[in-house]
Amino acid sequence: MHIEMPEDVKDIICTLQKNGYEAYAVGGCVRDSILGRMPEDWDITTSAMPEETKALFARTFDTGIEHGTVTVLKGRTGYEVTTYRVDGEYEDSRHPREVTFTRSLKEDLKRRDFTINAMAYNDEEGLVDIFGGLKDLEGKVIRCVGNARERFSEDALRILRGVRFAAQLEFDLEEETREGMRELAGTLANISAERIQTELVKILVSDRPDLLREAWRLGITKVFLPEFDLLMETEQETPHHMYSVGEHTLHALQNIRPDKVLRLTMFFHDMGKPALKTVDEDGVAHFKRHAVKSEEITRIVMRRLKFDNDTLRKTAKLVCYHDLRMPATPANVRRAMNRIGKELFPLYLEVRRADVLAQSEYLRREKLDDISKVEAIYKEILSLNQCTSVKELAVNGRDLITEGIRPGREMGEILDKLLEEVLEMPERNTKEMLLKRAKEIYSQS
Repeated sequence: MHIEMPEDVKDIICTLQKNGYEAYAVGGCVRDSILGRMPEDWDITTSAMPEETKALFARTFDTGIEHGTVTVLKGRTGYEVTTYRVDGEYEDSRHPREVTFTRSLKEDLKRRDFTINAMAYNDEEGLVDIFGGLKDLEGKVIRCVGNARERFSEDALRILRGVRFAAQLEFDLEEETREGMRELAGTLANISAERIQTELVKILVSDRPDLLREAWRLGITKVFLPEFDLLMETEQETPHHMYSVGEHTLHALQNIRPDKVLRLTMFFHDMGKPALKTVDEDGVAHFKRHAVKSEEITRIVMRRLKFDNDTLRKTAKLVCYHDLRMPATPANVRRAMNRIGKELFPLYLEVRRADVLAQSEYLRREKLDDISKVEAIYKEILSLNQCTSVKELAVNGRDLITEGIRPGREMGEILDKLLEEVLEMPERNTKEMLLKRAKEIYSQS
């Protein structure tokens, strides 16, 4: 088997080999190359000790020297070169207390998480596959190297990484690996929120976000996302739905493109339903004001998982308005654009479609037609460059000051009233008309 490696990677490996050391491309880059996917980065493993590696290359810096990793710079690109190592005892379900360097490639590969990530390659020897990674790639299986419980007890994050790899590659989890995940799922509580967030997002934007169902069945999500478990346990006895809240959420995730904010929105959009569920005397379920509750939970969970403020803001707003429906008139659409924002409005339309497509067939055609009408009006508003926010008014605070209106709360109220009128009648958005109207409002106050 031949793997085409970048020239820089070949050069690093050849330099190490010419100086008497073993060196291979290793891990994800080998896996992805075999699968015909473009590797995100290229990692190199070697029998050379860190100081020996540094001595061979002109430009290096210490990345994780205590774990044997040196970054070799080629132009503006850095390549991590790591000494073969054996990990010592793990004390926090994540990090080994110490590492021991070794000259044995097999010992290094033994410590890795899954067979598909434990293959090495160089042009001289070809593929080194001691643990059956190639067979598992062909069988589309995620399997631990050696004993699954040992691998997960060393590093609990591997539990979530296994689900993530299955979701990204559309593979199945091997049975012993699944059981190891189930048995040690609780140890994910020792993993930092930032690490959990990274893996969760990768699952959500993968081709199989619905593998969160498997994470729920294995008791994984209840450790860091008990809110999701409640979704999976909440039925929806209503003509508009044919799935539980959780199953509806998983279907909605698959109905929308793999954009981070969009997938997060679909994941959180119904989080408020379990707390607000009521059932009337006819046995029909209701979830009144669930969007507001969902936004509240979204903010709580995203802060807990240390999401950045911009992603949180966009996701929370889309969750809040995901169920906003309106008669398809220009004035109503302009008001909705004002509430949601021009930036997020096209995403809101995508969210509404994904939501409807994950519901029952009941009134589906009518719902989708309504969304299409709103979208057509939205595009017309954009083409006409109509005003939908205070900052797009033909007048601003400075203009009002020149007319003798004092800055402060009253000025803000005047601008808001002007906007209300312009949202209804966009032709009024001229400086002359708005200044005249502002003076009228001011004189009446």
